[in-house]
Amino acid sequence: MNPEPQTPHTREAFYRRDRRSVGMARDFTRAALADWRVGPRADDVLLCVSELATNALLHGVPPGRGFRLRLALHPDRVLRVEVHDSGPGELRYGDMSPESEGGRGLFLVTLLADKWGVGEREPGKVVWCEFEVRG
Repeated sequence: MNPEPQTPHTREAFYRRDRRSVGMARDFTRAALADWRVGPRADDVLLCVSELATNALLHGVPPGRGFRLRLALHPDRVLRVEVHDSGPGELRYGDMSPESEGGRGLFLVTLLADKWGVGEREPGKVVWCEFEVRG
């Protein structure tokens, strides 16, 4: 007998183009991580959610639009974070000179996540990252 395939635990939320949305996305993620008992890497996940949500607001969400945050904890304890926005699909590292006040978001995601990438959607893109959260 073959076991039933297990589907991931998922949560999704939509946020308007508003700076308060980053904090709300972080709070939403914190609650999901607590429910799913994801402890050891929670800070890394929360920082990456903040960075991807901020990038969506600054570069991917035109006036009157928003972004979607999707969290999926797979049975193998890999957590996938996706931020869907309607901006163009090209991503670049920002100015990381010591004088720069920003531009380090994707660099931080690269350092903290096990994997990350960009996918296409119509309109826009999905920026995702994954974390092994075995306890």
